[in-house]
Amino acid sequence: MSSTKVVVTGIGVVSPNGFGVREYWEATRASKSGIGRIERFDPEQYPSKLAGEIDGFVVKEHLPSRLVPQTDRMTQLALVGAEHALADAGVSVEEADEYGMGVMTASSSGGFEFGQEQLRNLWSKGSQYVSAYQSFAWFYAVNTGQISIRHGLRGPSGVVVSDQAGGLDALAHARRLVRKGSDLILSGGVDAAICPWGWVAQLTTGRMSTQERPDRAYLPFDAAACGYVPGEGGALLILEDAEAARRRGVSEVYGEICGYGSTFDPAPDSGRGPTLQKAIEIALADAGLEAGDIDVVFADASGVPELDRIEATALTEVFGPRGVAVTVPKTMTGRLGSGAAPLDVATALLAMRHGVIPPTANVTLSPDYDLDLVTAVRETPVSTALVLARGHGGFNSAVVLRSVDWN
Repeated sequence: MSSTKVVVTGIGVVSPNGFGVREYWEATRASKSGIGRIERFDPEQYPSKLAGEIDGFVVKEHLPSRLVPQTDRMTQLALVGAEHALADAGVSVEEADEYGMGVMTASSSGGFEFGQEQLRNLWSKGSQYVSAYQSFAWFYAVNTGQISIRHGLRGPSGVVVSDQAGGLDALAHARRLVRKGSDLILSGGVDAAICPWGWVAQLTTGRMSTQERPDRAYLPFDAAACGYVPGEGGALLILEDAEAARRRGVSEVYGEICGYGSTFDPAPDSGRGPTLQKAIEIALADAGLEAGDIDVVFADASGVPELDRIEATALTEVFGPRGVAVTVPKTMTGRLGSGAAPLDVATALLAMRHGVIPPTANVTLSPDYDLDLVTAVRETPVSTALVLARGHGGFNSAVVLRSVDWN
């Protein structure tokens, strides 16, 4: 195994409760939610009517006009997040080796809104009104491609599709690419499928909350848990070899991605149990850490009682009853598809930098779970964090983060 230390040097955030790192962090510390009644379409005919939407995003204020007609909303958000991450890391792509920099993103839906519009044109107007850009604007890998083209990042690149777990899987693959010799990999995930087509697709899971009060709709580990609220957005991060970052003159890093584990659950009728606990144990072993070394866990927190119970059991088995602080900032954004876990990673790194564990908004811990759930801002040193993510169908992923002494 390579001993290369892979560090995060830049972060770009596009979130329902804050656009950009500073706005997002301030909102998250203040328990400010971005969940509300859907405004991008009329949700009245659907059983679920709430989402975490990014308000006030005017694409022409952020991207060249030529890109607007060829990109879905998720790609537009991803392009802005990538630009913010590169700027935050102080990367000058003009001066760097274009083949030494790559892009590894995750996607759980692709460009649903763009595709929906083209299907509407096809059936209401005719095939001549279907955009040629439909050929790639819907595709899972389109964020990777558009970011690569715009910034000239021509090194190893790709996309991971494993639903909500994909964001962590993408970061793990980015870490592998850096360890294999790439100078820099831009990685993470941004999803945006708040449109009727995307909505109907998510409703088929039967896991979406139908509560109409934003503060009662997404309540993981609460006795009133009744499903999840979808959202749009995510985070993109710059991963670099620590020594290469020093040579580049980086003065400060957010932290190190030091451990990763992934598993896949057996079929429900197999008689075998879920494997989230094993993913955690693999990630800890990869990081060379014991359970007692972890300061905080950013939980997957599905909001579905059965799945919450599985996660709570895994955490209790690994860390002991109330053995580690657990938090769920995504209660303020909704579950962002493949963008959720990278946003949790960004939040964990910010928690390390500021010595603050952000809260789990609106939740009252159920007595069924023996967890130390953080429901109000907790000021405490944070040097290690575990981030968990699960994808529909059985994906489990875990990433361990560690602070870095950069002096």
